[in-house]
Amino acid sequence: MEPQRRGRRIAMTDGERDAFLGTERVCRVATVGADGQPHATPLWFVWLPSTKTLWLYSIVRSQRWVDLSRDPRVGVVMDAGSAYQRLRGVEISGRVAIVGEVPRVGQSLPELEEPEHAFARKYGGNDTLAYDGRHAWLRVQPEKVTSWDFRKLAAARAPS
Repeated sequence: MEPQRRGRRIAMTDGERDAFLGTERVCRVATVGADGQPHATPLWFVWLPSTKTLWLYSIVRSQRWVDLSRDPRVGVVMDAGSAYQRLRGVEISGRVAIVGEVPRVGQSLPELEEPEHAFARKYGGNDTLAYDGRHAWLRVQPEKVTSWDFRKLAAARAPS
């Protein structure tokens, strides 16, 4: 994963990024359509700090799935804040890999244990993911991660 070059003054630390991605609930996933046009959609996600991977649980009969099955390049943004001085976020670009059966029905797969438990806790409040026969897992291996936290601008301008 290449290091962030621009905006380092307002970049999140690894710990800040991991905490932010652990609490934010919606990301925006950008794919490239067959016609070369971008396609962006909101989606729930899980970030695993231990492996620095992003996991997307996507409907397999979606344009997003079709696009990523054809071209694995993806851009994902998670952001928060309504006032300029409070804006913060993370942008991840990389490639996806399909992990597990399509659609996911719960076949035992050690690689999916951690993301499924994390997803179930984050969105369901328990440790068990309910399989609906419509979703499957996409693992995003980040090639570039960029973050920003405009709250750091105010702190940098404050008199000492």
